[in-house]
Amino acid sequence: MLLPGPLKNILRGGRAGPVRNGPPTAANPPREAYPLRNAGGETVVGTRQSRGLDQFFSYIRGQSGLTILDLGGATQQNVNFITNLGHRLYSEDFLQILNETFGVDGADQSNPGRIDYFLRQALDYPEGHFDGVLVWDVLEYLTPALLAAVVERLHVIVRPKSYLLAFFHSDDKLEAVPFYTFRIQDVTSLQVAQQGIRRPGQLFNNRSLEKLFCRFESVKFFLTKDRLREVIIKV
Repeated sequence: MLLPGPLKNILRGGRAGPVRNGPPTAANPPREAYPLRNAGGETVVGTRQSRGLDQFFSYIRGQSGLTILDLGGATQQNVNFITNLGHRLYSEDFLQILNETFGVDGADQSNPGRIDYFLRQALDYPEGHFDGVLVWDVLEYLTPALLAAVVERLHVIVRPKSYLLAFFHSDDKLEAVPFYTFRIQDVTSLQVAQQGIRRPGQLFNNRSLEKLFCRFESVKFFLTKDRLREVIIKV
């Protein structure tokens, strides 16, 4: 969905603690760094520096009129930031569409018919339509068949020599991980709000990510202190 100006009615089809011991699970979520909640009920984690975000914007610096896709759902902050740079922003609430198609538990993500339906709902764009994609952390919640289809679709709808920014948890043994809303503060920093936790479809190390994006020209990693692996993928 194209977001040309002020945020309004934007989601397609209406789609939009205590210390605990042991690893995070659905019954034992990760401890909140800052137990504050915003007006949307999200847990505010804080503001973090992002080398991946800095790299993403460095590649498009000095250009205008580009078309960017944000898979984290529409936020006024991201709309304002991207459009103030002179670019067009499309937004899809990827996780909401995932929940609507496969359920919150993510069952049956290998069903070809459902995969095709999901791609038409979330990524129905022409070939070479985008100059960049803010993927954020959404790929972690896809099981192999759906993930392969989504990555292939991203390869089609993004122009050659363009870039994707994706985040993955660096601990590949977690049973459940937090999922976030990312709001752009400036070209080097993000405000992060935790929406909840969910079971990942799979977790990745550098080798598996290189294999996942093997059809792309390059993959660059930034490992952060908060156990998020930031990845820049060049088409």
